[in-house]
Amino acid sequence: MLRGVATGVTAGAIAGCAGRGSDDGNGTAGDGTGGTDGNGTDDGGGGEGQPVSGGELVYSQQVSPIEFDPIVVNDIYSQQVCSQVFEPLYAYDERTDPVPHLASEEPTVERDGTRYVVELRDGPRFQNGDPVTAEDVRYSLLAPVEEETANAPDVEMIDAIEVVDDRTVQIDLQYGYGPFYTLALTRNVVPKSVREEDKYAFNLEDPFGSGPFEFVDWKEGNYVDLEKWDDYWGDTLPHLNRLRFEPVAESTTRVVSLETGQSDVADGITPQTWETVQSADNMSLQSEPGISYYYIAFNCNEGPTADPQVREAIDYAVSMDQAVSNFIEPAGERNYAPVPLPVADSWDFPTDEWADIGHDRDVDRAAELLSEAGVPEDYNFRIIVPPDDLREQIGISVSNGLNEAGYDAEVRRYDWGTFLDTYDTGDEDDYNMYALGWLGGPDPDSYVYNLFHDGQIGATNGTYYENDDLMADIIEARRASDIDERRELYESIIPTVLEDRVHLPSYSLRVSIGVRDYVEDFVAHPRSQYNPRALSDYNNVWLDQ
Repeated sequence: MLRGVATGVTAGAIAGCAGRGSDDGNGTAGDGTGGTDGNGTDDGGGGEGQPVSGGELVYSQQVSPIEFDPIVVNDIYSQQVCSQVFEPLYAYDERTDPVPHLASEEPTVERDGTRYVVELRDGPRFQNGDPVTAEDVRYSLLAPVEEETANAPDVEMIDAIEVVDDRTVQIDLQYGYGPFYTLALTRNVVPKSVREEDKYAFNLEDPFGSGPFEFVDWKEGNYVDLEKWDDYWGDTLPHLNRLRFEPVAESTTRVVSLETGQSDVADGITPQTWETVQSADNMSLQSEPGISYYYIAFNCNEGPTADPQVREAIDYAVSMDQAVSNFIEPAGERNYAPVPLPVADSWDFPTDEWADIGHDRDVDRAAELLSEAGVPEDYNFRIIVPPDDLREQIGISVSNGLNEAGYDAEVRRYDWGTFLDTYDTGDEDDYNMYALGWLGGPDPDSYVYNLFHDGQIGATNGTYYENDDLMADIIEARRASDIDERRELYESIIPTVLEDRVHLPSYSLRVSIGVRDYVEDFVAHPRSQYNPRALSDYNNVWLDQ
């Protein structure tokens, strides 16, 4: 686990949203590999019968996908579709270690970690029959920066890529970057010539890659249909003939659709539906610790929350421990730091010390600090949340605390499009606080850089927090290749942002997926972006009906 965590970071996403980087709604990533989850729940895979081919698996998502071009896709649910159609140089194994996929072997690393040489397998083809070439790899890695997409931070350290021959690329970095292997080299490869011919059509009408499933049809808000690619270049074809993704926003409705057989697998089992799935006779629950981080963030640009004393007062106004206990458990766990719990554990961070930085609830002290800071008694704090019940409840907990301290506070729940257009403006009229989450990779950089560095303001950071020394440390930690040096930097960076109350950390969710009992060899992946993993080196889903 330490190898997977310490050496790499993967692309992140704002939880449950579309567009500029998002997390995953109510679902998350964890580090499990299937099997029994430690809570007595079966993983729904590995039946005693012989695998049979055919049939359609209906996967109930929490949010509708919105686009399908890996160069620009940055939301969880679009990525779930893309992971069936497109493939990377290095795919994740059942945990988070990259293994060769389109690549023939692990990369050759030279020049003190600033040069990577990758050789492609002989055989991978795109679904139009064209071979996957080194030029396609070069294009796929450079396009996010050249087109200024939200994925640019994943590859912005690349200086140049040389196509040595049709099957070999040489990637030179501007600086040594420890997480490069699992950040950039796990990105999906697209066919350059086809995408360049019509980027709009490639994204929304006819996306295709080298994966085992082909894109067939899409009606936004209703379904995405994929079919098995019969000429898939890999050694094994999927057992399933078809995959259908259906968005079902309401958690209870997702579970009802699972119980009645309208869907075969349901993502994002919430605290309210946890026991229903766990105790049902016709389904099982997969649950593992999640590689995710959820939080309340402050507008440090305008309004009262630009004052650190006001942010500290709001910390006093709410018991985050109680809020997580009431609304998140058992589907998630209290988190006191801006990195997921498995990442903090693997990096041996002093989380017990960091937990002491936050305050216990003291409404009188909150009122005193707000008054001393000069916040007008008639001021109305505005907390915005995305369309997610869990984050809305956390926002309401904060607003209730402010009400008890004698101040008005409102929680505004927006659809994802409106939320994304609002949370990073830095405008006091738009928000004082926002509730979000980030599902990144198994490395602190994926969270610290994207959520706190001022270079990400307007993309994945809506705090507008200023601290020049800290920004320099974040970049230093991002570029250092020595694990001990990076750990020391993060053990300075993270307490600083906690003490300044840039965020109020809240919780990490668990991977929580309901699986019907006839779905065999289904193994939930630690990162929600890659579920449902219908075909991999370690599983091949089939229906025993």
